[in-house]
Amino acid sequence: MAIQLYNTLTRKKEEFKPIEEGKIKMYVCGPTVYNYIHIGNARPAIVFDTVRRYFEYRGYKVEFVTNFTDVDDKLIRAANDLGEDVPTIAERFIEAYHEDVSALGCQRADHHPRVTESMDIIIEFIEQLIEKGFAYESNGDVYYKTRAFDGYGKLSHQSIDDLRSGARIEVGEKKQDPLDFALWKAEKESEISWDSPWGKGRPGWHIECSAMAKKYLGDTIDIHAGGQDLTFPHHENEIAQSEANNEKTFSNYWMHNGYININNEKMSKSLGNFILVHDILKTVNPQVVRFFILSVHYRHPINFSEELVESAKSGFERIQTSYENLKHRIQTSSNLAEDNGVWLEKISDIRQSFIKEMDDDFNTANAISILFELSKTANLYLMEKNTSEEVIQTFIHLFDDLAGVLGLSLIRQKEMLDDEIEALIEKRVEARKNRDFALADQIRDQLKEMNIILEDTAQGIRWRRG
Repeated sequence: MAIQLYNTLTRKKEEFKPIEEGKIKMYVCGPTVYNYIHIGNARPAIVFDTVRRYFEYRGYKVEFVTNFTDVDDKLIRAANDLGEDVPTIAERFIEAYHEDVSALGCQRADHHPRVTESMDIIIEFIEQLIEKGFAYESNGDVYYKTRAFDGYGKLSHQSIDDLRSGARIEVGEKKQDPLDFALWKAEKESEISWDSPWGKGRPGWHIECSAMAKKYLGDTIDIHAGGQDLTFPHHENEIAQSEANNEKTFSNYWMHNGYININNEKMSKSLGNFILVHDILKTVNPQVVRFFILSVHYRHPINFSEELVESAKSGFERIQTSYENLKHRIQTSSNLAEDNGVWLEKISDIRQSFIKEMDDDFNTANAISILFELSKTANLYLMEKNTSEEVIQTFIHLFDDLAGVLGLSLIRQKEMLDDEIEALIEKRVEARKNRDFALADQIRDQLKEMNIILEDTAQGIRWRRG
C-alpha cells in the first residue's frame, strides 16, 4: 500500500509521490529563538521527526531542513530586556532547543540554516521579486505585491477580497495595498541591521523560509510542514514569494499539526498557561512526553494536563515492562518449543497492521494501539510453558523497529541512586535474608515515598522511578 497523507493545499488525503524516486525533500519551519521552546513548539518537532523516521523505515532517503529565525522583533525585545545583543540571545536558545528536542528523541536535521547566515540569498531573492514586478521599495522598506500573485489564498482557502476586507495599514507602514507584506524592513534606531540595495535593515519573516528552502532543497520540494498556526499568513506568503520568483510549484504537499490546549484552554501567555519544555522535562520523562504527543493524531488538537501525561506514563511503562520481560526470558528459552510458526505469523501480522496505520496519514495514535497489541501478544506468549529463543528474538526485534519509528526507547534509563537510597535497598535485602518481612515491607514503602519502586524478580531486585 502506498503512503497516504493529508495535503492542506487540496484538503484531502493523497497518495504520496516523490519528485525523485526514493528521495524526499522536506522543510519544517523551526522556532524563533528568543526563549526556551514551549510544548506547542515541541509538537511539530516530534510529529515531523516521526514522519521523517517512518519515510526512512519505508526505504526513502529524506533530506530534512529545519530553520532557526535568529533575528526578529521578539529577539530584539528580549535582547533589550536582558541587556544583551541579539546573536548572544539567539545562540543561547539555539543550544537550548537542541538540548530539549534531543531529549524528546528528535534527530538533528540535515541542515539547520539561520537567517543571520542567509542574508545574501535573502537579499538576492528580494531583488529578483522586484525585477519581476512582484515587489516594490518604499522609503527603505520592501513590500510584496500580494494582488500581483493570482494564486494568493489557495493554501488557507480564503479569497483575496475577503482577506482585503480585514487588512489594515499600520502606523509607519508605506504600503500600496493593505494586503502587501514586508520583505525588507528599514533600520530602526539601535536595532541590528544589514546592508542592502535599499539601505540598512533586516528581512521580513516570510521571505526567510522561501530563500532558505530554495538554497537547500531547490525550487520545488516534496513536503513543507509546520504548525497549524503557520498556514496563514506565513505559509501562504511563502507560496506567493516562491512561486512568483521560481515560476514553479513551491511544495507538492503541505502538512500541518493541530494545536495544543492546556487543561482544555488554548495555550497563551495572557492566560498564564504557557508551558516551556525546559520546565516540563524537570519532572517528566521526555520519552513520556513524546509518547503522549504521539498518542493523538497529528492533525487533531491535543489537550495537555497532568492527568493525561500520567496516563501516558503508565501506558508507556506497560510496554517497557513487556519488552524487559522478553529480554529476561530469552536466557531460559530454547528452539524446541512448539507452534513457533503460529506465533511468528502473529508477529508478522502485527508489523503489517502497524504499517497500515502509519501509511494512513501517519496515524501514530493507532500505531501506538498496535504497540499495545504487540505488548499483549508478547505477554500471552511468555505465559507458555516452553518458549522459543527465535520467537522471543522476533518479538524483541519488532518492539525495537516499531518503537524506533516512533522515536521511543524501551530501555529504562537507570539513574544512579544516592547513598541513602542504596543503603536502604541493601538494608531491605538483609531484612529479607533474616526473614524480617515487616522491616522489608516498611523499607519498600519508604522507598516508594521517595519515588523508587522495587520489583522482586527471579533475577534479583529491580527498581524504577515511579
